[in-house]
Amino acid sequence: MEPLKEMFNEGFYRKFANAFSNADPNFNEEDFIDKVTGNMAALSLNGRLRNTSLVLHHYLAKDFENALSVLYAAAPLLPHGYTALVLPDFVSLYGQQHFDASMQALRDFTAMGSSEFAVRTFIKADPKRALKIMQHWAKDPNVHVRRLASEGSRPRLPWSFKLDAIIQDPSLTRDILEELKADQELYVRKSVANHLNDHSKDNVDYLLALLKGWDLNHSHTGWIMKHASRSLIKKGAPEVLQLFGFGGGAQVELEELGLKSDVLKLGETLTFSFTLHSKESVQRKLVVDYAIHYPKSAGSVSRKVFKLKEIALEPGQRISLAKSQVIKDFTTRKHYGGKHLLEIMINGQTMSTTSFDLFV
Repeated sequence: MEPLKEMFNEGFYRKFANAFSNADPNFNEEDFIDKVTGNMAALSLNGRLRNTSLVLHHYLAKDFENALSVLYAAAPLLPHGYTALVLPDFVSLYGQQHFDASMQALRDFTAMGSSEFAVRTFIKADPKRALKIMQHWAKDPNVHVRRLASEGSRPRLPWSFKLDAIIQDPSLTRDILEELKADQELYVRKSVANHLNDHSKDNVDYLLALLKGWDLNHSHTGWIMKHASRSLIKKGAPEVLQLFGFGGGAQVELEELGLKSDVLKLGETLTFSFTLHSKESVQRKLVVDYAIHYPKSAGSVSRKVFKLKEIALEPGQRISLAKSQVIKDFTTRKHYGGKHLLEIMINGQTMSTTSFDLFV
């Protein structure tokens, strides 16, 4: 499989340079290609992205607004997708002294790829000024612009720096989220939910107060609320569980927890099953999760919680549940041999445990 960084290859740069030479008769196409590909092999995906912006700056007018006009002229000739992030990246590097023009450009370029990383430079420089503009983006008819309002202002956007001002005062983005809490587009709703889930890491009380004022019965808003609370639900946070009707100690017995095999090799499948028996006199909503405790190389243990099922258990009802999961390495998790604990939780409370041995 070809590495992702090969999106920025010589073929791409020839098309890229041609777009800019069409937009600017003074653009030195061949010289740009030689320069931008000179150390390409040693650069990562993001390294190639940033290098493109840095080299491009040498071949455009030094006056930012003149350079920006060339970016606008070249944009329709460029492919959409990750490589188009060069345009907002250039703006973030060289447009900081032209705040309003740069923010407008980020709004215009985001539909080609995304300006979510670039806009954070301007939020960091002047949070209130940037977020006031982004409040208008939250009402934009373009779905990509509305998503940018939420995604770009996330406190802890992956692969970017934290926005400390928003972590310290989460209400800074409240108007944006209020505007988008019932958005028709799932693309936007996912971003709003992830933005709120970021708050669950630093500002739980704020998040709970906000969600309690929203309409759980609205299909779009309710979806956002549930997805935004996923980390707190997995932790068994009482107030969150109560918000979604999972509160209180459930009178439920977990019976017959068993493994298909308690000895596995890396790449094989963990399969487990158990039965839940209600001891309640009324229907009880349950969120059923499981956790695996992974041994680490230094002898410590990492606990990872997985969602299994949400159910409504009738009085006296028994229900059998089963789950299979392949135990294999990922870029985010390397497995080590040894005993692994399996934990079953009901409404955030541990109900039963067992273990299996893994050989790698």
